[in-house]
Amino acid sequence: MSPTPSRQELPSAAELEAEAADLVLPRFGHDEAWRLGSLLVELARARRAPVAIDIHQGAQQLFHCALPGSSADNDGWIERKRRVVERYGAASLLVGARFRAKGQTFEESSRLDPARYAAHGGCVPLVVGNAGMVGTVTVSGLPQAEDHALVVEALRTLRDAL
Repeated sequence: MSPTPSRQELPSAAELEAEAADLVLPRFGHDEAWRLGSLLVELARARRAPVAIDIHQGAQQLFHCALPGSSADNDGWIERKRRVVERYGAASLLVGARFRAKGQTFEESSRLDPARYAAHGGCVPLVVGNAGMVGTVTVSGLPQAEDHALVVEALRTLRDAL
């Protein structure tokens, strides 16, 4: 899978499952949230990406940044994507891919309010070793595959540095 798929390409559920297994962190806390958020800001600025970035550990927001070109709509998308990850325990893009693999749409088949839940790429669970999911990291502002790829790139960089 390329680091930034085109607008048309969406990875399969199998590809996203394999990717998720590779994104386990040895630890995650306030310092790692700052490092991850700062890395996402750096990557987004280098690409002139008009994104909003959000990192939560449980119910606590540890990092938020809205870069030029983003809007309050991006914050709404962040909340909707985050709710999907919190409910399903998997990346928002993966949840959507699982529905598509069954020939269904998330919006019609999940029975969840689409004003509150969005299975679009950009939110990834923060998983720590045997502790499991401890939070979420979300990007909104690009096409969904690019939002997802940006988060994955930053998570791999952080993981390799820890």
